[in-house]
Amino acid sequence: MKVPSLRTERLVLRGLTPADTDAVVGIFADPETSRFFAADFSDPEQARAMVERRLGYDGPDGLGHWILEHEAVVVGLAHLWESELPGGAVEIGYYLDPAYGGKGLATEAVAALLGHGFGTLGLPAIWALIHESNVASRNLAERVGFLDVGGRTHYGAEHRVYVALPGERGRLHHAELWVPDLGRAEASLGWLLTELGWREYQRWPHGVSWRLGSTYVVVESSPALTADEHDRLRPGLNHLALHAGSAEQVDALAEAALTHGWRPLFADRYPHAGGREHYAAYLENGDGFEVELVARTGPAD
Repeated sequence: MKVPSLRTERLVLRGLTPADTDAVVGIFADPETSRFFAADFSDPEQARAMVERRLGYDGPDGLGHWILEHEAVVVGLAHLWESELPGGAVEIGYYLDPAYGGKGLATEAVAALLGHGFGTLGLPAIWALIHESNVASRNLAERVGFLDVGGRTHYGAEHRVYVALPGERGRLHHAELWVPDLGRAEASLGWLLTELGWREYQRWPHGVSWRLGSTYVVVESSPALTADEHDRLRPGLNHLALHAGSAEQVDALAEAALTHGWRPLFADRYPHAGGREHYAAYLENGDGFEVELVARTGPAD
């Protein structure tokens, strides 16, 4: 399992390798590192077995285990991996050599992993399980934006469950499409967005919008239009790509769309016109607007 290297102001986060075993065992040799665990990783044999389990992790691309290096010294261990929670929620964990505590290094590492999880992998949420008495880790989690959503008994002890959600900064606020005929756009694009869970948001004489979460799509037949047709092959918008659920849901939606003003594109290469690992339907409506309906794959969904 390969994970990308990440950098912060003072840390390098790189994938765990067998050559790191002794360094990790050394970090956990301090009983303080294991104080909130059910296992005693100050025992070298238990620590080595833990490292072996981590080296054997075979999860989705981009998830796994990182070594934390500060000035070329191994100072910690961290992970993002699939948890036992329903839906394959991704869990974060982080362990820092107590000798390097109090310097903000753990905060840097967690922020880097959250950035990778949300920004690169597109995860909808990341959760952390923290021992009720681990005040330092609980404070860290809250400092970087985790929310305390309750408690649960785990490994025979009470833990707090923390959840982080993606921030809005840099995400799409809205998209606005100018169309030659508002009625045709509502019949095709409006139908499709509604099928995908969007709901009508605003309406005015020349336009309408649909919203999903904090993002909305505007369709407007503006009096300021300077042409009466859209050409997706000219500079400007080529298409909208929308998450559409499972492969079976993409199939069903693509078929139903044929009776709502859409025609298939690249039908001879369906459903992999975007590549072997990409399952999607490409559709075009009567005014030449293209949408791509993407099936979910991997941990981002």
